[in-house]
Amino acid sequence: MRLSCVGLRDIALKEQYRSDRDDLVSEFFIPCLYYCIEYDRAIEYVAVKSLTNFYFGLRKFIENEPKIRMVTGHRFRTYDLNLLVQVFQNGKSSLKIDGVDEKKIQILQNMITNDKLKLKIAIPNSDKVYGSFSENIGVFRDENDDVVAFTGTSNETFDPEKKNFESIDVFTSWNDKSRVETKVMDFENLWENKTETVEVYDFAYAAKSNLLKYSAEWLQR
Repeated sequence: MRLSCVGLRDIALKEQYRSDRDDLVSEFFIPCLYYCIEYDRAIEYVAVKSLTNFYFGLRKFIENEPKIRMVTGHRFRTYDLNLLVQVFQNGKSSLKIDGVDEKKIQILQNMITNDKLKLKIAIPNSDKVYGSFSENIGVFRDENDDVVAFTGTSNETFDPEKKNFESIDVFTSWNDKSRVETKVMDFENLWENKTETVEVYDFAYAAKSNLLKYSAEWLQR
């Protein structure tokens, strides 16, 4: 039975968002993040700037203390990897990032140390998979247990000056239950390391075991 509080079901969601006619950030991500209490994300890469400048810039998102679980590939820009390693290993970091407020980095540190943000690394382990992990799915869940899932977009830097041309497909538990259940199961299997052709590790273990790599592709970004 659905509770009476406002949540994901109350957002006027579309089945698809595309850059030529929609603002993916203001029309989809912000409303869903505003109402969710849990956010699961499989994404090609994670940037510290996106975690701080976007997620933690939402007042209610901070106050609600949602649980965030992310599975990402094993390649990072230099400063992203260095900062994340310090925070996951020591609970804090002395590094500074251009364009990122120190208070936001502190929020990131608190989220990690309080287990509100959990990060795992997926690495292909089969000759059938070429390159690195690049699955792009997301799952929002609210306190009514309503769920919004989406596929598409590897870009979560949300930089208004560097927008990609992209699209996402959206599924809801009240209109497309089977598709949502599939996406939820796919993420859970990733999280529990039950997906064939990839191995999934806790970030701290991956860092300690030298499984993480610097990506030359992003050095100038």
